[in-house]
Amino acid sequence: MEGATKNPAASAASKASQSTTRGTAPELLAAGRESQSLGICCLHGLLVDTPAVVFAGQNQGHGSCSGMLAVAATSRLAGVPDALRRRLEGFGLIELQKRRECPTLAGWVQAYVEGRRDVKEATATVYGHTRRNMLAFFGGAKLLDEITPGDADAFRVHLRTQEELADNTVRRRMGIAKQFLRAAVRRKLIPENPFDGQSTVVRNNPKRLYFVSREEAEGVLDACPSPRWRLVFALCRYGGLRCPSEVARLRWEDMNWEKMRFRVHASKTEHHEDAGIRLVPIFPELLPHLREVFEEAEDGATYCCPQYANPDQMYRKQLLRIIKQAGMKPWPKLFQNLRSSRETELAETYPVQVVCAWIGNSPQVAAKHYLQVTEDHFAKAVQNPGQHTAVPARRDSQEAPHGAAEVNICGPMRKDATPCEDKELHPLGDTGLEPVTLRV
Repeated sequence: MEGATKNPAASAASKASQSTTRGTAPELLAAGRESQSLGICCLHGLLVDTPAVVFAGQNQGHGSCSGMLAVAATSRLAGVPDALRRRLEGFGLIELQKRRECPTLAGWVQAYVEGRRDVKEATATVYGHTRRNMLAFFGGAKLLDEITPGDADAFRVHLRTQEELADNTVRRRMGIAKQFLRAAVRRKLIPENPFDGQSTVVRNNPKRLYFVSREEAEGVLDACPSPRWRLVFALCRYGGLRCPSEVARLRWEDMNWEKMRFRVHASKTEHHEDAGIRLVPIFPELLPHLREVFEEAEDGATYCCPQYANPDQMYRKQLLRIIKQAGMKPWPKLFQNLRSSRETELAETYPVQVVCAWIGNSPQVAAKHYLQVTEDHFAKAVQNPGQHTAVPARRDSQEAPHGAAEVNICGPMRKDATPCEDKELHPLGDTGLEPVTLRV
């Protein structure tokens, strides 16, 4: 009614009731604080179709509210984000909710990694890299439920720009981070995974493929400091073994000198039906290096190649040093491109199923990640003898005497042939559905 005196309490309640789910948390809380100063606590619109809840409180002179929302009204707050709910609890607007204590990022990741004793050493190493990146970016004291999807986006940018990691490496580490938080969701420590929606599938990158030629391989072999290191490189380049996992596990008992083959134990595929065991020929390029190391090995020696406490780091470090000593620039994907080069060579001679059985992968994986198109392929294509056969000039055939070719072919046959005295034409075959003809 125009001109009527306005009720301050009603005005505050109305202002609070106008806050809806479209308002921000600070707006809701500001409205609540304004109503508290008048001895009235209002909470409205936190959930869709939730009516205003207004209840009287005692003004203690500090703007505090002694009243609490009724249990029925509190049950309507089930969909409120936990972060907002905690703030409302802090202001005393709603009762404290009994919840499981949310762990810190450092504590949870450490517990997860220590509990995954089923993973391979290489996987555990990747866990360690991702853990280090996450703690450096988020901080170890950050609670899991405080990490938002926006934080996950910022972490991805950090890996790409500040850590300067390659795209596929970023994808792998984002995948591990998603795995860490997914386990927390399954334990009901957090309601949702902030890393959901992140791209984690590793993509093929043809730019990082490199064919290690035989000339380059021989240069590296010449620079190796010992026969055992020549064997390591030969097993990678000419045997197609994974390094260091398969190379370091190779034992002398795996050698079958009679059948000229050896057994390879692949930890990467030991969960397959074949338990990760495959047979590989002792190729001619491998034989001299195997025999040299075998003859120098001490009695009772078990392993063919050098053993290190940290083989992943030491094998790579040593090979990089050898390549540089050979005066070469290290190629990308140091060990995988050695396998790729060998599989590409073998695919030119043997069927694909045979090559994949020796290398230890599938035709699909080989085509996508290993087989290469090299400069030699182009060189052989343009040097194909079938494409460069000289075509005789037409005048050569035209200058030959008429019937000369026929005489050269049929002359000897006519000489030995017996003349035929019956020169009449006779029908061919019996009369059937079609009329008899005198010609074929």
